[in-house]
Amino acid sequence: MSDNALHDAVDTLDVDQFWERGYAVLPGVYTPDEIEALREAAYASRGYGGDLLANPRLRHVLTDGRMVAVARKLLGTDDLFYGGDSSFTINGTQKGWHKDNADRVDPHAPDWDSRYTQLRFGIYCQDHSEHTGGLNLRIGSHDMRNTTEGEVLYVKTKPGDLAVWSMRITHSGNGMLLKDPDAPFPMPTEHDRFTSDEVAEADGDRIAIFAHIGANDSHAKRYCDYTKTRTYLVDAWRKRPYDDEARQAAKDAGLHLRDMPAEVMDDPDAGLNELWAPIPYEGQKGSPAAPRAGAADGADTKAMVKANLRRAARAAKSGLKGARDSWRASG
Repeated sequence: MSDNALHDAVDTLDVDQFWERGYAVLPGVYTPDEIEALREAAYASRGYGGDLLANPRLRHVLTDGRMVAVARKLLGTDDLFYGGDSSFTINGTQKGWHKDNADRVDPHAPDWDSRYTQLRFGIYCQDHSEHTGGLNLRIGSHDMRNTTEGEVLYVKTKPGDLAVWSMRITHSGNGMLLKDPDAPFPMPTEHDRFTSDEVAEADGDRIAIFAHIGANDSHAKRYCDYTKTRTYLVDAWRKRPYDDEARQAAKDAGLHLRDMPAEVMDDPDAGLNELWAPIPYEGQKGSPAAPRAGAADGADTKAMVKANLRRAARAAKSGLKGARDSWRASG
C-alpha cells in the first residue's frame, strides 16, 4: 500500500464512530501480494515461538507504520505502547464471548475508570465477506460491564482489510456466516444448530494475525501486569526473547516497548495462571490483601482460580470458554 493510500485510509477513519461502536475496519490497507506474503510467513513460522516482534518474518506487521498510524489517529497521541502481545493463528478453533482487557467482571476495577486506550488489531488473510470463520462482536459492548449485551455482528472483512477494536469490547473468534443473507448472525453457542448446507463455505485455511498497541498509560501498564500472569504468553516469551534488532525496530516504529521476555525470563512468579484470573488493585472491595500471582501456595491458587471462574461464568454464561482462552479466541 502506498503512503498516500494509507494516509487516505487513516484520514477517513471516523474516530467518534469508533469510540461509539467500539471497532472499525479500514479497507484495502494491504495489497493482495502482501496478504499472500503474510500467509506464507505464517506457514513458515509455525513452531517458531515468541510474539510478532521476535519473529523476523512477521515483525514488519507491527513496525511498518500502518497499525501505528491508526493507533495515533484513534488515541490522539504519539506516545504509543507495545508489550509483547501479538500472535498469528492458523485454523484456530476457539470461540466464545469474552473481553481482552484485564478487568472483565469487576465494574469497580481500574479498566473501567476512564476511556480504555488499548487496541487490538486483526488482519484476516482470507475472505470473510462471503465466507464463514470471521470475527463476531457485540456493537458498543466496550462500554458494557458484561458479555451479554450489545447487538451481535459478524464482521465481513475482505483480504487486505485492517480491523481494530477496543480490547474491552465483547467478541468471539470463528464466527459463523450463514448462506441466508436475511438470517441473524448466530451466537457462538448456536453453531451446532445449523447444518453444513446452511453455512457459507470457508475460504481455505483461516490465517489471522493479531496485535495489541495502546497509549502509553496506566491502562497499558495494568494490561501488561495481567499478561505477565498468563502461562501461554510467558512460555512464548521465554522461548523467543527479543534481540537488539527487534528492540530497535520497535523504537524506530515509535513504540514504547516493555520488554516482557526479559522481564519474565527469570521470574518464578510469572505465568502461573493457565486460565484468566483478575489481578488485584488498590482499594479493591473485599480483598484488602489480595495476593499477586504466585503468592499463594498451590491449593490456595487453585481455589482462587475456581472462585474467579465462577464469577466469570455468572457474568458471561455464554462466554466462559472465551474468558478462559483470553485473546487466543479474539478472532
